[in-house]
Amino acid sequence: MRLVIQDLFTSRPTFVAHTGIVVTEATSDLARGRLVIDENHHQPYGVVHGGVYCTLSETIASTGAAIWALEQGMAGAVGVSNTTDFLRATTNGVLIAEATPIHRGRTQQLWRVNITREEDGKLAAQSQVRLQNVTDTNF
Repeated sequence: MRLVIQDLFTSRPTFVAHTGIVVTEATSDLARGRLVIDENHHQPYGVVHGGVYCTLSETIASTGAAIWALEQGMAGAVGVSNTTDFLRATTNGVLIAEATPIHRGRTQQLWRVNITREEDGKLAAQSQVRLQNVTDTNF
């Protein structure tokens, strides 16, 4: 079963909407997104801030994980850990994120996210995002 979801991040003012991240594909087995980099994403040295990579990773992994959780009859999934390694500095262009599941269990999921630069296909960052499956949205 494949769920089709609308981009929930741009339908209202959220942190993710302010970043410019766009989810381009989302299924329970693969999620992809892109981000056009501009000076608003830079840290003082003129390269992409590490938090941008972390946000991109968690957004894309959470999307795929939530779809899987919904397919299992749960309410969704939320991030509980994000480990991101910054491999290559980026100053401009487009970042592409691709998330795939490593493990999906009864209570948690673990997803791997590769972030590449669209212009040369080189890996800019790699993340592992652990997510808690949510059975009730009353936090």
